[in-house]
Amino acid sequence: MEITLPVFEVPRKSWTREEAHALLDNGFPHAEKLELINGNLIGEMKKRPHVIWQHRIQKWLERSFGDQYVELEAPIDVNRDDNVRSEPEPDLILTEKELESYQTNPQPRDIRLLIEVADSSPALDLNQKAALYARAEIAEYWVVDLPHRLVHVHRSPQAGVYCSIVPYGFAHDIAPLAKPEALFCMDKL
Repeated sequence: MEITLPVFEVPRKSWTREEAHALLDNGFPHAEKLELINGNLIGEMKKRPHVIWQHRIQKWLERSFGDQYVELEAPIDVNRDDNVRSEPEPDLILTEKELESYQTNPQPRDIRLLIEVADSSPALDLNQKAALYARAEIAEYWVVDLPHRLVHVHRSPQAGVYCSIVPYGFAHDIAPLAKPEALFCMDKL
């Protein structure tokens, strides 16, 4: 005789930005490694390839735009409605003004380019984060998809979606909107 046990669905906690900050302020272990996306606290574990490529892309951004405009893994604001339950920390941020001029998180209008290096998280970066950034009307968002050797370039946000999403192979040159003459190519980094 087989016994069937009832299945209970445990409700998930939807976090706010204020609650996530309280974890950090109160010394919750490893809270600095958590990112708040759509009410979910997401742990960030980076493998060695992610670290290496993030560093190479950071150096290209600094050479092309100046290190005073490039920020690494820092929180940004998104649109007002999403800010309550989201505070993403993109791998790389290219800002409009010099970093020292921001006393609070950069606003979407202050961001010229966001880049996520995706080693184990392409689905998160290509779906939830892309939607979050499109709703914030961030003009250009790249996902460097290491497993598939693609750079997914998102542009033209309208009505909460990117109207242009083009995948480029690692051998292709990409011209960023912020500086079209500064060609980017993964294979040349």
